[in-house]
Amino acid sequence: MLEKIKNTFKNVSSRNGSYSVGMIALVVAIVVVVNLIAGQLPENVKSIDVSDKKIYQISKTSKKILNKLDSDITFTVYAQKKSTDDRIKAFLKKYAALSDKITVKWVDPVLHPGELTKNNVEENMILVSDKKTKKTTTVSFSDIIVTDEYSYYTTGSSTESEFDGEGQLTSAVNYVTSDTQKKIYYTTGHGEGTFSTSVTDLLGKSNIKQEELNLVIKNKIPDDCDLLFIYAPTKDLTKDEVKLLNNYMDNGGKIYVVLGDADKAQPNLKSFLKKYGIQEVSGYIADTQRSYQGNYYYIFPELTATGNLAKGLSSDMVLLVNAHGLKVSDPEDDTVTTTEFMKTSSSGYAISDNDQKQGTYTLGVVAEKSKNGSDDSDGEIDSSDIADTGRLTVVSSDSLINPDVTDNMSTLENLDLFMNTVTANYDDVENVSIKGKSLQVTYNTVHHAGIISLFIIFGIPVLILVYGFIQWWKRRKA
Repeated sequence: MLEKIKNTFKNVSSRNGSYSVGMIALVVAIVVVVNLIAGQLPENVKSIDVSDKKIYQISKTSKKILNKLDSDITFTVYAQKKSTDDRIKAFLKKYAALSDKITVKWVDPVLHPGELTKNNVEENMILVSDKKTKKTTTVSFSDIIVTDEYSYYTTGSSTESEFDGEGQLTSAVNYVTSDTQKKIYYTTGHGEGTFSTSVTDLLGKSNIKQEELNLVIKNKIPDDCDLLFIYAPTKDLTKDEVKLLNNYMDNGGKIYVVLGDADKAQPNLKSFLKKYGIQEVSGYIADTQRSYQGNYYYIFPELTATGNLAKGLSSDMVLLVNAHGLKVSDPEDDTVTTTEFMKTSSSGYAISDNDQKQGTYTLGVVAEKSKNGSDDSDGEIDSSDIADTGRLTVVSSDSLINPDVTDNMSTLENLDLFMNTVTANYDDVENVSIKGKSLQVTYNTVHHAGIISLFIIFGIPVLILVYGFIQWWKRRKA
């Protein structure tokens, strides 16, 4: 019997089969070792985001802020860990793994109800605190997984619309670690537009507050105004208001003007812009070269933004609808320099009722007024003088931040450019406004590197077995 077994292993097919089994054993052993090693890797390395919209992906903006942390940050989560949404738990783990300065603590509000009152928080809320500054802020779970309440009235049930883990946590970290907070005053009394929820949320994430201001009633721009915003007025400014604006600019004030559809001519506003070398042309702008699906009034401008204005822009997909054209001329004041950051192609047209003129038209421009009239070699005011530099930003269409555009086309970078143009007014504010990621997806989860290794464990041996069987079958036929 023993001799018969030896003879069996001497034939070719048996040797090949033994070789295949040996190879399988070797591969399994290697993969087991790989899995053991993978299990020791940091969470941010071994977690692989396979969700459709990359809801667990963390941007360079957040990583930069986390890398600069010089104090201990604590995320105290007041929730029952077992019942907390897996997406929130996974994101917290991945986010905290990016910095050894962040610690995540879980407090069960059922077991420790007094902790809620003690820390002035509610269940399903994260308290973010900085040991150094002693500042705190909270992030609610409902701000991370955002629900579209409007859908309840249309479908009878609420649906999850976006995952905003990164935006909320990065904003909270930025708030507790920073001593800087800015304030925007937006004018009223001229039929102006109002900020959408998306814009308000993004401003809040960069620690920028907003408050309305009627210049006719107040006749003064408040001392704590860090940026005066004039959003698509349909009626003209008064001459007294223009005087206020000019005095404000002379003293280093920052003004942001978005042009809209006026009921009638706006000579006072136009005279204010002209002083800084910005003139509005008649009609609406079309672009036969850079338009959306042949709709010439839906323009994808050429972005010439540089520095902070271009931060985070990757696709240059900014869409403007029914834009007014601008022409940049010599300012009336020698201390003013102008820099455009959006324009049409050379196939732009200014189209009015009676005429159409081809040319390249400016769609976004910044004018800076220096007190001492000095600037650096490339025409930009030195950052050390930015506080004393008057700055006027003009955008030729309110569609830059119109929710009908920005909320319906999530791939656009309109809001990214807008936030850059706002935060570029300050040398001590960084654009950390990170948009939430859509949850209109088919699959949202995090896979670990070990799962890929499991595929290797089962997949490669099967391939080897199939290959060995094919070779054995060929030899048998031969």
